[in-house]
This record gives sequence, structure tokens and C-alpha cells, in this order.
Amino acid sequence: MRAALAALMFSLAAGPLAARDFLLVPPIDCNLGTDCFVQQYVDRDPTDGARDFRCQSLSYDGHKGTDFALRSRAQMEQGVDVVAAASGTVRAIRDGMADQLVTSENRAALAGRDCGNGLVIDHADGWSTQYCHFKRGSVQVRSGDKVTSGDVLGQVGLSGRTQFPHVHITVRKDDAVIDPFDPTGTSTCAVPSAETLWQTPIAYQPGGVIATGFADAVPEYDTIKAGQAHRAELPADAPALVVFGYIFGARAGDTLHLRITGPDGEVIDRAVDLDRTQAQLFRAIGKRRRDAHWPVGIYEGTATLIRRAEIIGTQRNVVEIR
Repeated sequence: MRAALAALMFSLAAGPLAARDFLLVPPIDCNLGTDCFVQQYVDRDPTDGARDFRCQSLSYDGHKGTDFALRSRAQMEQGVDVVAAASGTVRAIRDGMADQLVTSENRAALAGRDCGNGLVIDHADGWSTQYCHFKRGSVQVRSGDKVTSGDVLGQVGLSGRTQFPHVHITVRKDDAVIDPFDPTGTSTCAVPSAETLWQTPIAYQPGGVIATGFADAVPEYDTIKAGQAHRAELPADAPALVVFGYIFGARAGDTLHLRITGPDGEVIDRAVDLDRTQAQLFRAIGKRRRDAHWPVGIYEGTATLIRRAEIIGTQRNVVEIR
């Protein structure tokens, strides 16, 4: 059954797909790769496993869309717009669901409402786009409204079944799910497809560093995800100096290289082996203060994700000790 559904989803190699008369803009008003990123893609594995269109692990079983993620909840709270990926007519709006992380306690209550707050837009020739996880109360359009590509629909939130702030978009043609990164379904592991529904092709990023920062102890994961863990300043008598790396798209066998340098040179440098494939995670290293005070000045922390000797992503941050 799963194999048959997969075949249906990606069988539209001729007609509108080949003509490229339906193209999309990213459904989020942000700078991709800088303050937002693609966290997960359409699941292309017809079995109980999961793989994206590049035969990598940025998906999960049965995922029907593309997730454009923010770097933190603080960014979400500041407000990031969701925009129409193409022109069309709005239908099937939902709003009013709370912004909250899915947990074992609230999971059952979300059954049938996984998408959270969101809407569907109908386009020409049987195309439609569905948008999920809007911030509560942010939907700015009504059912029946005509929208143009790029029009603001609402804001990125945490409603529905989600663990991080993002907008999920599902693209359909005659009710069949279409992967906008490989609309003809011709991509293989050896030869990625050159076809795309994006007006401007979006580069594939197989993982990366979401954030890095400093603290005086290993921070709580929730504080990192909230965007509140980094300390721009620390006192000279701080008990420890810790650098963390918050990453996405980790695969078993990857290495996260963490390093701190300061006024007197290297403070700590360590390669942390990652033994599991995970959508998001963080690791931290640090050094306890041995003398009465840390040398005052600027310290730089670096987090670098490495896969098979290739740098997948890197990020730096600084702290001033005074």
C-alpha cells in the first residue's frame, strides 16, 4: 500500500509539471541559511523508514511536506511572516490553537489537528498548498480571499504537533502530494533531480549549526531552543567557561568540533562524536576556572559539524569577560 501511494505521489512527470507553469516562492519571510533553514523534506521512502529526495535523513516516516524552521522561539516571538507560495484562493482556515511543544501529555489532544493553525490555498489546474503551525491569532486572511504570491498569511508559530517553530507546506496536484524539490519524481540517490517547483532553486543543506554560544555552565536544552542560552558577557570570576553547539540534521558518525580561544590562546578544543541520527541536538564542552579570575577580554567559540571529513556547517560567537 505504501509503495502504491508513493508511486501515485510522484507519477506526474508530464503535463503541468514539465511545463513549469506552477512555481513557488518560499512560504516564509526570512533569509534562508542565515535566520531560517529547511529542517525536513517530503518522505520519499515507501517503507516504514524515511529519506528525503537526496536519499538523506532529513525527513520522518510519512512526512508530506517541507518544514522551514526558525532558529529559536525568541525569533518566533519577535514575529516572522508566513507568505503565500503562489497566487490563489484561500480556504479551510483554522486559528486559535495554542503555541506549545508537543509532549506525551498533550499528544492525544492534538489527534486530527496535527497541522495546528493554518490554511489551504487553491491554485489553478488542480494545484493546492497547505500551510501549518501558525502562531495563534496571527492568521490574516479569510476563506474566499484572493491572495497573490508573497502576500502575508500569518506568522510562524508552534501550534499543532511540533517540537520547534516552523511553517510546514504541503504541495498537492489533484490531491496527490508533490515534492517541490523533485516534482517529477525522477531523482535518484546517484543523480539528484534538476527539476524544481521553486522559482529560485533552494540549495540543499544536509545539516548544519543552528546556534552556538557561551554560558558559565552547561545550559538546559529548552533554554537553547528558546534562544536564551548565550551570554554575551560573563564576570571574570565565572565558575566555568562553556561553549555549546546547537545543530540540525545530525547523522550517526558525524563529529561536532567545539573550540574556545581567548586572550591567551586556546582554552579548550574537543571533537565530540555523534552516535545517533537526530533532527536536532546540542552538545557542550567547557573548562572550570582554576585561578582567581579568567583573563579579561574577548573569547571566541566555534562549533563545526563534520561528516566524512567534510564541513557541513560552522558558526562562531563571542563572549566578553570583564
